[in-house]
Amino acid sequence: MTPRGYCNNNPLNIRHNADLFQGETKGTDKSFKTFSTMSYGYRAAFVILYTYLTRGWNTIEKIITRWAPPAENDTEMYITNVEKWSGVPRHKKLTATDGMDYIMIIAAMSFIENGKNADITEIQAGFNLQTKITMP
Repeated sequence: MTPRGYCNNNPLNIRHNADLFQGETKGTDKSFKTFSTMSYGYRAAFVILYTYLTRGWNTIEKIITRWAPPAENDTEMYITNVEKWSGVPRHKKLTATDGMDYIMIIAAMSFIENGKNADITEIQAGFNLQTKITMP
């Protein structure tokens, strides 16, 4: 069975909200956004994480606590796994030039959300569609 995030080209399961992202399309999912391609789904994730960065949510621990709040998720397990699978320490203060760290964090988050390994080329393509987070 194909994971919901893959069916919607929304690998991080971004919920419906007032934001309209590039590549967003009208889907049939009542809870989660739909994108025209996986790359646009990943792009939206990078844009959201950049917004988090501007608000001071600049570590894996802060990002995941906001992304997957304890009322709905096992947030500590989510943080632990993102830290382990991304190779980025949970307390590392991220900056807008930590592109490779963000790519690895999003790959780990995608695995948690969907239960299968992300295609790193699609994540890279999503990264390339945005301009807020960069490489050093």
